[in-house]
Amino acid sequence: MAYRDAKASKVRLLLFIASIILGIAAVVAIQLLSDNLKSNIKLQSKSLMGADYIIDARQEPTERAQAIIDSLQPNAKEVNFVSMVAFPKNGGTKLVKVRGIEGAFPFYGTLETQPIAAATTYQDKKGALVDATLMLQFKIQPGDSIKVGKITVPIIGTLKSIPGNTAISTSVAPTVVIPYDQIEATELLQFGSRKEYQFFYKAADTLNLEALEKKIEPMLDFEKADLDTHTSTSRRLGRRFDNLGKFLNLAAFIALLLGCIGIASSVQIYIKEKLIAIAVLKCMGASRKQSFLIFLIQISGIGILGGLIGSGIGVALQELFPLILKDFLPFDLLISVTAKPLVIGILLGLLMSILFALLPLLSTWYVSPLNVLRVDENSKTSQGTRIWVFVIILLFLFLFSYWLLQDALYALIFVGATVLTFILLGLVAKGAMKLVRHYFPKRWNFTSRQGLLNLYRPNNQTVVLVLAIGFGTFLISTLYFTKDILLSKTNVNQTTESANLIILDVQNDQREAVADYITQSQLPIISNTPLVTMRMHSIKGRLVSDIRRDTTRQIRRWILNHEFRTTYRDTLTPSEEIVEGTWTPIAKEGGLIPISIAENLAQDTKVTVGDTIVFNVQGVLMETNVGSIRKVDWGQLQVNFNILFPKGVLEKAPQFHVISTAAPNEQGSADVQRNLVAQFPNVSIIDLRQVFTLVENILDKVSWIINFMAFFSMMTGIIVLIGSVRTSKYQRIKESVLLRTLGAKNTQILKIAALEYLFLGLMGSIVGLVLAVGSSLGLALFLFQEPFVPSAIPFIVFIPSITILVMMIGLSNIRTVLHSSPLEVLRR
Repeated sequence: MAYRDAKASKVRLLLFIASIILGIAAVVAIQLLSDNLKSNIKLQSKSLMGADYIIDARQEPTERAQAIIDSLQPNAKEVNFVSMVAFPKNGGTKLVKVRGIEGAFPFYGTLETQPIAAATTYQDKKGALVDATLMLQFKIQPGDSIKVGKITVPIIGTLKSIPGNTAISTSVAPTVVIPYDQIEATELLQFGSRKEYQFFYKAADTLNLEALEKKIEPMLDFEKADLDTHTSTSRRLGRRFDNLGKFLNLAAFIALLLGCIGIASSVQIYIKEKLIAIAVLKCMGASRKQSFLIFLIQISGIGILGGLIGSGIGVALQELFPLILKDFLPFDLLISVTAKPLVIGILLGLLMSILFALLPLLSTWYVSPLNVLRVDENSKTSQGTRIWVFVIILLFLFLFSYWLLQDALYALIFVGATVLTFILLGLVAKGAMKLVRHYFPKRWNFTSRQGLLNLYRPNNQTVVLVLAIGFGTFLISTLYFTKDILLSKTNVNQTTESANLIILDVQNDQREAVADYITQSQLPIISNTPLVTMRMHSIKGRLVSDIRRDTTRQIRRWILNHEFRTTYRDTLTPSEEIVEGTWTPIAKEGGLIPISIAENLAQDTKVTVGDTIVFNVQGVLMETNVGSIRKVDWGQLQVNFNILFPKGVLEKAPQFHVISTAAPNEQGSADVQRNLVAQFPNVSIIDLRQVFTLVENILDKVSWIINFMAFFSMMTGIIVLIGSVRTSKYQRIKESVLLRTLGAKNTQILKIAALEYLFLGLMGSIVGLVLAVGSSLGLALFLFQEPFVPSAIPFIVFIPSITILVMMIGLSNIRTVLHSSPLEVLRR
């Protein structure tokens, strides 16, 4: 009976199954992506690192650290740093990451070069391997040469890949590999240079890496060095992509939730249409249980079918994600289809269908055989049953969101926010119905009054449609506003208008010469910032060495080993704002030195205004107190500092400089870079034009993902919208044909329907958009900590588009009435 009835009602059930398919497809695609990421990270953990474990230090290892490194007998070593290089063939210059390697690194994975032999011969031939994109950009071939600092070396081969690199990191600073023993001759490692020493180890299969890490890590930590194993690196990388998975899962869950609304609304109307059939079945002797099971089996079967189709689409969809994410991943993502997401998809289809159809299904239990003669379309379940059904649905939503987020509090907040949105939409719909009834415009013409009456008379769809339209608009608009907030996080235009070249690592004795060259080139010197390196010696009277050994410490570990680059000046920049304490521009003689620290550093060090910090400035201890705390806009591409000293303290300390200028065009920028690198090989130059282009490309990819999820959710919302409006088709046909029988013209019937759906479309879209503005404001203030100015596009585009869509679907419902005689329609 369930099969026969479903076969006869397949057109009405089509939108019901579509609501399931899209939600399931999103969940399955993203679950498969998460599974593939985890399995790839696990399988390729050694290839990602190129070794079993690595010891690294940000500066040349101390004597004690070197003794530990040597005792473990490294199989290869490397020093890497960022520097400018030049190509004598055409005079081109570029900021690159120089990696000086000694030994047969990598032990796992491949050092992919062209020609292939270059990977093993470049050290013996004292040559360089240059990034493939860089070779194409400057039209360089193997056999040409590259100038690295004071030396010029032949290019042995093209570097296609090396373990650990991502497309984005090589876009910022392409990799150039040279032999380790050539590094000293470059004379690039000078005072203040940022560099990293790495020692690579290939371990025996019997070695317990976790035990080694526990034993060695504390000793290295004390010597400002670290040990990373391929297992700990894969765990860290896995956690990083877990956050990505959580974001995508959340978006998929929203699409799933829209599908649930579609199920609830379509089944509610579908069951109402079946009340006479159920009454007839009961007249023929069918029990409550039998009539209930007929439709339960029907809905369950459709849920399983929707789950199967959605899972199939999800398998196809997840093939897109590796293409989108390939630039962000340090490995090639190999796709495999696991059974778990497919099983989850089918079970979700079944559970969604039953849970969200349960309330209207239970109404079949209370249908009386007498309904054959006197149909009560408002047959309801008992209050207690309804409460229990809502509790079960909320529990399902909580458990599902907890499974996605792995955090009970976040799951509770998310479910609570979802429920609150629905409550607000429902209250608005109910309130609108009461307002229309109370202030009904009796003087309006007949068609306008009829259109308004449809909002609150029996068989009205006001609450259901406002929920569906409002929630769809809310989701789409929130995603659109969120994209605007994310794009505003990187505000590079203001910076590029003033400075577009930043010159780093200018030594003290080079400062005047570099400044003179810029002035002679008729370019402005926008800033000339001194940098002084230092470490924290003690915090609030406790030695950093003691804090480092304290396993119960609350201070973040990075602070204890970090070498801070600080500056001194008597003014604040536009990207800084004092939020606590008082800024002291010039230090007074005697007493503690008042410094200003950034908010994030104050939180991580657990210090506030008035606390003391002693710094080790290249061997000299300097006692300071926190005079003020600053809010720093780290999103702007300019030189910002965690620690700021007043003038009159650090002028005589060993220091180097960062100078910024502005070139009028790309050719001027290239000339400055080429000439400066020729005169001062140790300096590094960042062209903000190139960085801006890179940032735009990255943000375009992020925006694409956000837009894709918004489009996917929007498609689900449209399906739900079509389903919700179409399921009212048969009530509207009945009413419209009766009006036509009474003498109403086609134009009058069209106007009545158009006005009803116009009111519903406007109400749902406007309320959804207003709620989206509120939620986006909350995200901007509490999550992104950015100012929020709503874009006009959702108001101009979404409201009319959604309203017109609702009207078009609504008017298509009564097409039969307009093209057929009343008697013909009534017989149907």
